[in-house]
This record gives sequence, C-alpha cells and structure tokens, in this order.
Amino acid sequence: MTTNKTGLEALLTPEESVLLLIDHQAFQFANLHSHEPTMVINNVVGLAKTAKAFNVPTILTTVLEERGGKLLQPLQDVFPEQKPINRTTLNSWEDQRVVEAVEATGRKKLVIAGLYTEICVAFPAIHALADGYDVYVVTDASGGVTTEAHERAVQRMVQAGVVPITWTAVGAEWQRDWARTESAAAWGAAGMEHGGGGAVAFAWEMQLLNTPVPDETAPAGA
Repeated sequence: MTTNKTGLEALLTPEESVLLLIDHQAFQFANLHSHEPTMVINNVVGLAKTAKAFNVPTILTTVLEERGGKLLQPLQDVFPEQKPINRTTLNSWEDQRVVEAVEATGRKKLVIAGLYTEICVAFPAIHALADGYDVYVVTDASGGVTTEAHERAVQRMVQAGVVPITWTAVGAEWQRDWARTESAAAWGAAGMEHGGGGAVAFAWEMQLLNTPVPDETAPAGA
C-alpha cells in the first residue's frame, strides 16, 4: 500500500492515472439521498470530461443493466464508442474484466467514483489497495443511500488508506500548471459547463472583459 505518500508523489498526474466510474445508472439514482442527485450527475459528467481532456483512460461499469437501467446518457455521451462493463458482482474488483481493463492501462493511481459509496465504491477501493494501487475516491461524484452511509464509507476507506478528493481537485492536480496549454482549454471548458457558481462568476468576468468564453469544441491549446 503506497497511498500514504507525501510531497509531489502524493499528487495525481494524467500519465499515472486511470479513472473507474461505477454504476451511475437510473435505478441507483432513485435511492440516492446523501447528495442532491443532479449535483452528482453534474459532477461525474464534469469528471468524465476532465479525464477526456487529459487523455486519462476511463473505464465505465454498470450492474444488472437490464434491470437497473443503462449508464446515464450524459455520461455515456462523453465516451460514445465505449460499452460499459455490465457486472453482476457488487464488488467490481471481483469481476476479472474490470481488473484486466485497469491493468491494461499500466497505471497505478486508480481514481474511482460511483454509486453507492458504501458498497460499489468502498468494496473495490479497499480491494484494489491490496493489489498495490494508490486509490483516490471522488466523493462528490459518488453518493450513498443516506448521508451517514456515505460518510461512514468515506471514513472506512480513509482508514484503509484511500485518499478522498473532489472532482475539481482531480482536474487541478492533473493540470498543475496553466502553462500546459494543450490541456488547459479542454479542462477549462469542462469547468465552465460543470463548475457551478465559480464558473458562472468567471463567465460574467469574461463578459465584462468582452472576452469569449472558452469553447469545448475548440482544439486543445486554441
């Protein structure tokens, strides 16, 4: 277990990261009570777009898709060509297809978000630690059936060595320096669309300065 590092090695980089998004499906959202559901949707789609901006491999999973519903369309739209791994296991790390998909990336910093925090996030997060991964859980792109369930799950994972993080912090660690213009434009566009009050304030500032808002369709660095 290497997650307890400090200093620069404790921070995420795009080159070392792989993102695993677990069970953001209609049925799961129906019993989400730790967060306002539209906030989790906003955050996970923003996280997915951020991963795409930094070319971070992203693995999508569902559970019992034929009953619980397909992956949310706004999330699927970020990766339109990718078919989610549809599991039966509560612990996605017990599905060899998921493990092999992560292993195939060759990356050891595993970033996870999903529903529910207390089950389908906590189980693989704790399990993957034992396989030598540094595990980061994006708490505001995840959620539980109650606030207590979510909070106890985060507490349990932290005790095991998982690092809790928010989706905007993930992007900030991947960017690290605004001089990295190849990713700044695409990440900025995701932030403008999903960044909440800060994004609205920035758009207003751009309006006052008569400067166009970044276009997510523009080439990186444009």
